[in-house]
Amino acid sequence: MLFLLSLSFFILLNLSVSPQMSPLLTTITVKVVAVDTEMNVFYEESVHFDRDLPEFGTRGGVHVHKDGLTVTSPVLMWVQALDIILEKMKASGFDFSQVLALSGAGQQHGSIYWQAGAQQALRSLSPDLPLHQQLQACFSISDCPVWMDSSTTAQCRQLEAAVGGAQALSCLTGSRAYERFTGNQIAKIYQQNPKAYSHTERISLVSSFAASLFLGSYSPIDYSDGSGMNLLQIQDKVWSQACLGSCAPHLEEKLGPPVPSCSVVRYGFPPGCKVVAFTGDNPASLAGMRLEEGDIAVSLGTSDTLFLWLQEPMPTLEGHIFCNPVDPQHYMALLCFKNGSLMREKIRDEFASCSWSEFSKALQSTEMGNGGNLGFYFDVMEITPEIIGRHRFNTENHKVSAFPGDVEVRALIEGQFMAKRIHAEGLGYRVMSKTKILATGGASHNRDILQVLADVFGAPVYVMDTANSACVGSAYRAFHGLAGGTDVPFSEVVKLAPNPRLAATPSPGASQVYEALLPQFAKLEQRILSQTQGPPE
Repeated sequence: MLFLLSLSFFILLNLSVSPQMSPLLTTITVKVVAVDTEMNVFYEESVHFDRDLPEFGTRGGVHVHKDGLTVTSPVLMWVQALDIILEKMKASGFDFSQVLALSGAGQQHGSIYWQAGAQQALRSLSPDLPLHQQLQACFSISDCPVWMDSSTTAQCRQLEAAVGGAQALSCLTGSRAYERFTGNQIAKIYQQNPKAYSHTERISLVSSFAASLFLGSYSPIDYSDGSGMNLLQIQDKVWSQACLGSCAPHLEEKLGPPVPSCSVVRYGFPPGCKVVAFTGDNPASLAGMRLEEGDIAVSLGTSDTLFLWLQEPMPTLEGHIFCNPVDPQHYMALLCFKNGSLMREKIRDEFASCSWSEFSKALQSTEMGNGGNLGFYFDVMEITPEIIGRHRFNTENHKVSAFPGDVEVRALIEGQFMAKRIHAEGLGYRVMSKTKILATGGASHNRDILQVLADVFGAPVYVMDTANSACVGSAYRAFHGLAGGTDVPFSEVVKLAPNPRLAATPSPGASQVYEALLPQFAKLEQRILSQTQGPPE
């Protein structure tokens, strides 16, 4: 049986195969998934860093330093995890000779620093020795910065100043400067450890690092993962000279040229097996959820996250815009909302007798638009927008201290989804006649919550199992590269994949209700932002 393989690393690593295989490397695990030509996952395996590699002393796959801001992971732990997972596959009888293509994903923003001479070591790898033994002396930085690091505020301000401010940087690279973004991490290493930087011949992202281990040479950074560095001009898809110059000298030669996300970067495994450029975990998830132009994915978890497919992006100081991993002419965006399920659970406990059934009854018993009663609920400082507190407004837009219980429930859910639509549209997203919303996460099991989502966005809501979306997405991307990449629509390649299930459609009259409320809601949000932020009411 032929298949594809996918692997991913983040503080998690993921690999998937299906006649394609893809690995995923995340913060806490490396995972591999194999997918057959009918798009069915038939093999999964993982290695948990803390449990399976205790000698590295990580907690949650990372080392948190004494300052509480610096967070790193041992690069050799990732290499050894790959050794272990490949040995597990071999012991299980996995037939590597049948792998048609391989791709993968890794945690975004993390960076790996290859010592001068490492390229030769990669090219001279022996199949008779474990990778981690052969690569022990190949890294100029042994503990690499990962996405959880927040120690680069000074470098962020320097980068923004170099290009004319935060908005200018966002227009150029898709995001204002963020501490976890790779360019700022590189700048810190150059400033604080110039000797290690000077001894570095190549800098990889986690995704291109993992691909390099399969290629036996340096793999290029792909456009989509490269968009999370504050270094790539997302419109032109080239490194920004102004950003490079602000971060460190000779940086362009250490990064190498970026490539389209569906590029076949080389052949590996059996003769003819294609290795497709690895990408970040978030872009891989977009591929795994099979979003198309105009679609939106809403992850309703502890925090809520929006994945958007954009044709004409409008970078702002909020959210992130990346190059699209399956269509180089388009873009994707991410928006994060910190007050997600924990906020929903608090309102359930306070106003619905700690019962999701009562919570649903409250939504069913109140009308769309909530009689003009609008609410903003942020018990912890929100990311999008930066507001804290509970703010309620009645039909006359007067601030009030409380609503009746059922009105409170609907105000929360409507407010959360109206905020998501407003901020998505702020990045250039527009609901289209063909728009589909894919809902995931714990709250996606509540049909009444999904009904409000469908009504606010005016689009049908679907649900699907996305537990391995980054891994499976990497396998789908391997299929895409095998089929010809940019010459073949991604949607055509994955048409045999399992379809999501329809969960809710917009109610009659919903469009008129929310088109009238959305401008009012946006004005109230700006009113709150303009006021002094105090403690929650």
